[in-house]
Amino acid sequence: QVQLVESGGGLVQAGDSLRLSCAASGRTFSRYAMGWFRQAPGKEREFVAVISWIDGNRLYADSVKGRFTISRDNAKNTVYLQMSNLKPEDTAVYYCAASTQYSSSRSLFNYWGQGTQVTVSS
Repeated sequence: QVQLVESGGGLVQAGDSLRLSCAASGRTFSRYAMGWFRQAPGKEREFVAVISWIDGNRLYADSVKGRFTISRDNAKNTVYLQMSNLKPEDTAVYYCAASTQYSSSRSLFNYWGQGTQVTVSS
């Protein structure tokens, strides 16, 4: 059982950086792979990044590779998404999610936060 709350979204200009945070509640946090997904208006929710609780390995969508970094602090029950060199196409609602499997597949994530809006102006 995991409850997730995202924060850190906002309005920024292209080229700026943001760090999203996802605070997790529940004693099983360290057992889950933690991921970030995003959904732009009129688009499907898409995978952004995931980090394994087992070894810390990470996967990224090609669209964000080299610009975004996912990390976690198990002691704080928090996962982060550091976003750099933001582009207008990064504009979306960003969702934190937890899965019992290390995966980029949305269907395998069991728990979801409410989302936080990221808007990047040109």
